[in-house]
Amino acid sequence: QVQLVESGGGLVQAGGSLTLSCAASGSPFSFSAVGWYRQAPGKQRELVARISSGGSLNYAESVKGRFTISRDNAKKTMYLQMNSLKPEDTAVYYCNLLSWGLDYWGQGTQVTVSS
Repeated sequence: QVQLVESGGGLVQAGGSLTLSCAASGSPFSFSAVGWYRQAPGKQRELVARISSGGSLNYAESVKGRFTISRDNAKKTMYLQMNSLKPEDTAVYYCNLLSWGLDYWGQGTQVTVSS
C-alpha cells in the first residue's frame, strides 16, 4: 500500500518562501515519477512540477524560475521549494507518485500567500 505524507504548508507573505515535503512508503520510489499539483478554490487541479525517475523536469509556466522540485530516493521523499510566492499561488498542494500506471496522492497541504 502506497502512502504519501505531506508537510510544510502554511501562511506566508507575498515574496516569501516555503518548502513542501512528501514522504512515501510502500512504493518503489526510485523507479517512479513524482510531482506536485495544486488546486485553488473553484479551479481544477493543475500540475505544478514533475520529475521523472530519470531526473527529467517539467514545470508549469506560472512557476518557472520560482519553484524547484527535487527528490531524495534514499529517503523516499520529494520536495518543492517555492520562492517569490504570489497570492495566486494560494491553493491546496498535493504530491503525486506514478507507479506501474497507478496514481497515488498525498492528503494535501494548504499554502496561503497574503498580499
